[in-house]
Amino acid sequence: MSREILLLVDALAREKAVEKEIVFTALELALVSATKKRFQEDIEARVSIDRVTGDYQSFRRWLVVEDEAVEDPDRQIALSEARETNANTSLGDFCEKPLEPIEFGRIGAQAAKQVIFQKIRDAEREQTLNDFLERGDYLVNGTIKRMERGNAIIESGKIEAELSRDQMIPKENLRVGDRVRAYLYKVDRASRGPQLKLSRISPEFLMKLFELEVPEIEEGLLEIKVAARDPGSRAKIAVKSNDQRIDPIGTCVGMRGSRVQAVISELAGERVDIVLWSDDPATFIINALSPAEISSIMVDEEKHSMDIVVDDDNLAQAIGRGGQNVRLASELTGWELNIMTVEESKVKHEEESSVICQLFMKKLDVDEEIAEILVQEGFVTLEEVAYVPLNEMLEIESLDAETVNEIRNRARNVLLTDAIANEEKVEHVAEDLLSLEGMDINIVRELASQGINTQADLADLAADDLVEMTGIDIERANQLIIKAREPWFT
Repeated sequence: MSREILLLVDALAREKAVEKEIVFTALELALVSATKKRFQEDIEARVSIDRVTGDYQSFRRWLVVEDEAVEDPDRQIALSEARETNANTSLGDFCEKPLEPIEFGRIGAQAAKQVIFQKIRDAEREQTLNDFLERGDYLVNGTIKRMERGNAIIESGKIEAELSRDQMIPKENLRVGDRVRAYLYKVDRASRGPQLKLSRISPEFLMKLFELEVPEIEEGLLEIKVAARDPGSRAKIAVKSNDQRIDPIGTCVGMRGSRVQAVISELAGERVDIVLWSDDPATFIINALSPAEISSIMVDEEKHSMDIVVDDDNLAQAIGRGGQNVRLASELTGWELNIMTVEESKVKHEEESSVICQLFMKKLDVDEEIAEILVQEGFVTLEEVAYVPLNEMLEIESLDAETVNEIRNRARNVLLTDAIANEEKVEHVAEDLLSLEGMDINIVRELASQGINTQADLADLAADDLVEMTGIDIERANQLIIKAREPWFT
């Protein structure tokens, strides 16, 4: 019998072109299935086949759990009972008892064969998938084999891939038999159906199409840095030349627009704007909003946003239909962009200046004239007033040296007082809140100022309350609340 097993394993491994170990494992599972059928109760079993001799042994097994945690005696055993047999047993181990091996010739041959062939099919599928992935082909070409609930199943060589309805270009009408090109954006190994998930709406698909049409990209003379899309309508790509002799935009457009037109045709007529990449964010954003002309840009590094000022004639063009142009430019550059007219910018600037002016008057105890001078010179925070190089402030013609030194000293005193007050707030905060996973000192200070000093206090809050108190986003608020409530469930 042992020889028969070895011969069977060898034959199946050769026939299916898989490793012998896969066949041995499948056979063990088949024998386990047959062994469990000998018992009325739902037991756990293990079968071990010797890879050299073909001999096999069967075992019944129980999972070792805490004494009070035994819920299924057919599959679990108490730690104290297990240690009566083996003193070294630990929680999570298996306690095993030898069983009389089932006769290989008497097991349900059909059931065993099904288990073996299913395991082999899984191995073949995994091998085919690995062979495909090793080629690094993220641009998949294939034919639509069938449609399932609006999703297209695409056959490419020996593999099947899925292009779901939500990953198709809007208004695109694909049919069985159509040739399709798409981007491989995900591999779902747990899926029972096609494991390759494709997309025709991802920015990466657009970038790969340009790589296909523009040889200079593959040669490294040209780079596509980033792309943004409104699928089926409009897209933007940012390109950079690594060779000063090459015009990146002209190269991507091609002779008489041949290269970009080939991409547009593949994207069902989606218009593509080719933008020149720049390391300078302001320059990059000006390029991204082209052809609209920009009057000025105001950068807010802290909020990672920019106010884009345009005249009335360029406003509609900068925003685009339904806000499309500014939305794509924002996605392309990674900055939040606020388009406004010159008049709107002036009003906003006056409002912000008024707020800063009032802050300086209150905190530094200076009159409106001095506060306005500081604002006009570009000071927006107390930290800047306190710590900007002295020689820069002395250059302000409207302020003498004595006034400058007095203002700087007041600013430093205010900052020191605020820091001490913040530390005093934290002194009353319990250690369990300070050490809570995901917490930071700024959130702790905000909470302490509103009487939230312990983990239990935080647990009683709703996520919306936490957002309102601290200004953090709802996702982080939910995570902190869940962590704070963990003691409720232990």
